[in-house]
Amino acid sequence: MFLPRLKSVKLFDPLLLARQGSVPRPVVRGLFFSALTPRKSRALEDLAPRVPFPIRYKSIGVSSALRQDMTEHNDSGILLDGCEDSYGGVRVEIKEDMDADVMKADVFASLLRASISSWKQQGKKGVWIKLPITCSHLVNIIVKEGFRYHHAEPTYLMLVCWLPETSDTPDTIPNNASHRVGVGAFVLNDKREVLVVQEHSGRFQGTGVWKLPTGVVNEGEDICHAVVREVKEETGVDTKFVEVLCFRQSHKSFFTKSDLFFLCVLQPKSSAIDKQNVEIEAAQWMPIEEYAKQPFVVNNKQFNFMANICLVKADHGYPGFSARATTTWGGKRTYIYCNKPEIVENFASLM
Repeated sequence: MFLPRLKSVKLFDPLLLARQGSVPRPVVRGLFFSALTPRKSRALEDLAPRVPFPIRYKSIGVSSALRQDMTEHNDSGILLDGCEDSYGGVRVEIKEDMDADVMKADVFASLLRASISSWKQQGKKGVWIKLPITCSHLVNIIVKEGFRYHHAEPTYLMLVCWLPETSDTPDTIPNNASHRVGVGAFVLNDKREVLVVQEHSGRFQGTGVWKLPTGVVNEGEDICHAVVREVKEETGVDTKFVEVLCFRQSHKSFFTKSDLFFLCVLQPKSSAIDKQNVEIEAAQWMPIEEYAKQPFVVNNKQFNFMANICLVKADHGYPGFSARATTTWGGKRTYIYCNKPEIVENFASLM
């Protein structure tokens, strides 16, 4: 069987053409197109490797004859484009502006089945498919081929499948993130007053309990920055991060997810309060002893112990974990939280 010529294609990468010595296989927004001229589908199968390279056009038209061949026989050599990950798997990102014919259920299903077959022959393990929300009509097709949900974000759904079927190659795909990270702020001024709030919504709504400002760390945000932001958003008070005083872990606190909560010491840089109206009912500076003696704080073991840590910090300088800026092996900025990092650095300089 001969393949029909794909329409509206121009050769544009002379370096790649010279390197391969043959007609290249262009990548189109998530697809491999394996030939540009009529040929027998298997005769030149090893002519050029499926190596993705950028294309300057948004899409390539698929002729009706080719579409029929893809749907009925799928021996056209056309596969979903995927890049290898570091664990012997494949990552596929479906683009919103892929060819309209390819986005049709029957064509996509055929492409997916052929791709899975090819990946199995190559010995690939985990396959990840990132599906934009605009392509949600393809979810059922992907699931029917053995994929499962991994996680979802506002603009996409990530599906995953473990290809090996032998018992000596168990599924090692990691689960979705298991924890949410929260922060609380212990802000103490020179008058031994602590910054506290009453919540307009949530579990403390209408209880009259004064609590420390708290919030959730955003994706890509450091703990030391998140807690400063939360205090500013809730109370309007400017602060400087000092240290992590303590932290606790709880389970099934956010649906099925666990929660890590970091209580941080902040130094106030201003005192005027300008509270947020959506979440905060009231905000004030309260004597630390008065805060610690609230019935709710006294009767709740977790809150009581944290309040006592704050008191010991205020009265006796209980040491916490300072943030020391550093970088990862890849050059990304990060922080190590440790007790008295200057001591570590002094000892390290003597070694």
